Amino acid sequence: MGPEAKPNSTALTEFILLGLVETGKLESVLFVLFLFAYLVTVGGNLSILTAILMEPKLHSPMYFFLGNLSVLDVGCITVTVPPMLGRLVSHKRTISYHACLSQLFFFHFLAGVDCFLLTAMAYDRFLAICQPLTYSTRMSQTVQRTLVVVSWACAFSNALTHTVALSTLNFCGPKEVNHFYCDLPQLFQLSCSSTQLNELLLFGMCILMAGVPVVLILTSYVHVAAAVLQIRSSEGRKKAFSTCGSHLTVVCLFYGTGIFNYTRFGSEVASDKDKGVGIFNTVINPMLNPLIYSLRNSDVQATLRRVFVP
Repeated sequence: MGPEAKPNSTALTEFILLGLVETGKLESVLFVLFLFAYLVTVGGNLSILTAILMEPKLHSPMYFFLGNLSVLDVGCITVTVPPMLGRLVSHKRTISYHACLSQLFFFHFLAGVDCFLLTAMAYDRFLAICQPLTYSTRMSQTVQRTLVVVSWACAFSNALTHTVALSTLNFCGPKEVNHFYCDLPQLFQLSCSSTQLNELLLFGMCILMAGVPVVLILTSYVHVAAAVLQIRSSEGRKKAFSTCGSHLTVVCLFYGTGIFNYTRFGSEVASDKDKGVGIFNTVINPMLNPLIYSLRNSDVQATLRRVFVP
């Protein structure tokens, strides 16, 4: 949308984010809880990233992808939680139209990278377990970097497409967004113009961003499970299932909440449920990922002890 079109197509210059609670006492409790979650998430993911960068033993494809996942988790929670904390402190729930679109873009950008990165990690486990003899050549540094660059590029295109499409809608009131951050389903409810094309675009992108990766991940793990069951050593099977189980847990949490949210388009009746899903997407998942994925790993634990314990 060009600058000259904004006054005509968008009567509203700001939105009101209703947040999670309405009473002041609960807002204080909410501030403490979300600040704690933010600090734990940032601290946990940066610790994992530090361990991966400082320990040569962790310079492998699996940890390369885990490091990227940690960066995404920090970015995803930073896009939503600090602005919410600022509104709780200032008691101002308004957000400008442009800030709302920026938050929407960066959230979908980072979440989109997550979609593709989790798929790349499943492919890495498939090669490591099912084709170990050719693993080093098929998962070379060039391949790793290419997978990450393609993930960022595809996610950027997806986020930009949704943001530009949303900017073509007319918003003339009401301006209350029943959420604690700007997202597509809730903003669709406030549009004065038809959102049919936007919803079709969102549905189509969901298939590309979630449906295709889920099929690829499940296909990879069918082959992985068949290969693991053929391992004679019980210790080897346990180690393989532990690594794959952690990844599948993250996949189920991430895709489960995402599919639930973006296939219903945030109907007005289900807005409170959308808030709960939003908490999972932006706070719980990034906070749990280090615990599920890396902090249970003995190599990572040993490295963290050497780095942070005198």
